[in-house]
Amino acid sequence: MNLLKALATVSGMTLLSRILGFVRDFVIARTFGAGMVTDAFFVAFKLPNLLRRLFAEGAFSQAFVPIFGEYMSKGGAPKAKQLVDHVATLLFLIVLVVTLIGMVAAPLLVYISAPGFAADASKFALTVELTRVTFPYILFMSLVALSGGVLNTWSRFAVPAFTPVLLNLSFIGMALFAAPYFAQPVMALGWAVFLGGALQLAFQLPSLQRIGMLPRFSLDWKDPGVRRILRLMGPAVLGVSVAQVSLLINTIFASFLGTGSVSWLYYADRLMEFPAGMLGAALGTILLPSLSKYHAGENLTTTPGCSTGACA
Repeated sequence: MNLLKALATVSGMTLLSRILGFVRDFVIARTFGAGMVTDAFFVAFKLPNLLRRLFAEGAFSQAFVPIFGEYMSKGGAPKAKQLVDHVATLLFLIVLVVTLIGMVAAPLLVYISAPGFAADASKFALTVELTRVTFPYILFMSLVALSGGVLNTWSRFAVPAFTPVLLNLSFIGMALFAAPYFAQPVMALGWAVFLGGALQLAFQLPSLQRIGMLPRFSLDWKDPGVRRILRLMGPAVLGVSVAQVSLLINTIFASFLGTGSVSWLYYADRLMEFPAGMLGAALGTILLPSLSKYHAGENLTTTPGCSTGACA
């Protein structure tokens, strides 16, 4: 798949996801408005979503894709498959522990991320309950990020690009049809997060199977490739964390304001993000695995009069 065709594919899928994301927010706003229950949900959803952006789709993808591309170029599919097995196993175990800790420590996490909610016992309790339902999302999305990195490196861009659509459809369906069946209707949104994460992972697994990259349990944290990925994640976490910490600080301040402030902040942020990243995010998705494979294969462009590597 050439660059322009891949860019058109990913951009088209991203546009579809953004449009459905706008519809999703419209449905949530129309169904639940901006009040105590939506404040509770958006704080609960922000915690696993922040970890997803910080570690799974952020630092992890930036560290994993170049190493995986190198293994593909130099070691071929067998070595790359072995790396996927080791990385997937270690990632699953680490994020599973983080997920369980997050669910147990939900009251503390809510107090840290939205301390203003502590003044309203019912609002705080609802946020904690929603946090426990939504927190497994980080486990699903960590594995989705791994799967997406593998598929993008194999130039299977359409499947990872379409995957976020399933989360939006989950939100829309649960908000429109399932909410009335819950004692607290907003819990439908919490379960939409859980369902959306599971659907995204399930959607990508058949594609991994077709290219022979479906992970198998194989724990080897001493694998040199795994250790290189862990080392690369350190600087990447620092780079990605700036914007995410800023969003968390905004939520902390909003939690002390009037009821609905967190919701309005979320809706405004989503509107701002709607046109952003259509081209840049798509181009980055395509270029990272491509450049990684070229770099690993030493396909470096040199300027006239310069030897391969560097000019004198």
